[in-house]
Amino acid sequence: MASVTGLEGIIAAETELSLVDGENGYLVYRRHEAKKLALDKSFEEVAYLLWHGELPTEEILVNFRNQWSAHRRLPETLKAALNLLPLECDMMSVLRTAISFLGTESVKKAAWPPQYESVLAYTALLPTIIAFKYRQSLGLQPIEPNPELDHVANYLYMLTGTVPQSVHVKVLTAYFVLAMEHGMNASTFAGRVVLSTQSDIASALCASIGAMKGPLHGGAPSEVLHMLDEIGTKDRAEAWLIEQLESGHRLMGFGHRIYKTSDPRAEALRQIMTELASEDPWFELAIHVEKLAVELLVVYKPGRKLYVNVEFYAAAVMRAIALPKSLFTPSFTASRMVGWTAHLLEQASCNRIFRPQSVYIGEMPTALQQT
Repeated sequence: MASVTGLEGIIAAETELSLVDGENGYLVYRRHEAKKLALDKSFEEVAYLLWHGELPTEEILVNFRNQWSAHRRLPETLKAALNLLPLECDMMSVLRTAISFLGTESVKKAAWPPQYESVLAYTALLPTIIAFKYRQSLGLQPIEPNPELDHVANYLYMLTGTVPQSVHVKVLTAYFVLAMEHGMNASTFAGRVVLSTQSDIASALCASIGAMKGPLHGGAPSEVLHMLDEIGTKDRAEAWLIEQLESGHRLMGFGHRIYKTSDPRAEALRQIMTELASEDPWFELAIHVEKLAVELLVVYKPGRKLYVNVEFYAAAVMRAIALPKSLFTPSFTASRMVGWTAHLLEQASCNRIFRPQSVYIGEMPTALQQT
């Protein structure tokens, strides 16, 4: 029997939410190319698409944004619970604990099936939780949500207390849209498995956050960031890259387990950064390093067809907006909440409990060996 360790290549569900085509290099969200959505649409518009199956009209979008904004404020009970957590507690553990606490707050509500109002509330609230605990860890007062700002701009505002530059909002919005959904990944699968038992949405989201917390899944692009920091300026790039390749080291941010051609998420971020390169030196550096690295990889790794992946440009985004490394994976999580919750709604709509089989490879009892 062929090995199915890790379930690689095994179909676990049918979905209308997204298609990840690694061979041809495209990512689709409900009939729309994700990279085009990242270039043209807001975070809220794409969230609406994944939750409802179509892009909102202008009238619907205004009402939707008002609903979204109304869910951003932390309940006083949650603030009290967060205040009890140690300051050194890592942010992913904070998020897991906060979602679990919110699940106990809504215990009187129907646990099954998950309600759309809960989906919106958890997604809108997560950035506020991150910002609240982050500022607390720095000894700073929390910043209340600004109802005049959209989801991404408000997140940056709550972290810093300053209305962010439009260039940073634009590029982080693109990254968040591209990170929003990516098929049956480990954290999405974990959430769907829990919900398939007819458990509540908070339990399913805790499972997803727990999976994202692991470095093999939600690991931040910190190694790419280190590479860009080491290079520092465009004139140092070629010598640094050649030294790495001749020493037998990998260039971080190139190659992907799923995409065997260009990563469409990286393509979209590159296009935006190219348009905005004059407004931020880190965008200009990232574009220059990618171009040189691709040329050098052809020479030093012939036939490998190594393309830039989304982590490369994600690192440039995080560096440009000065987001600390401790917030990389939590920020990714704040975006992926949309994909997780869309999958949970879909799972509930046609539910069947997940119950895979395993292959026993241990020894048999002596008596049974003789029969």
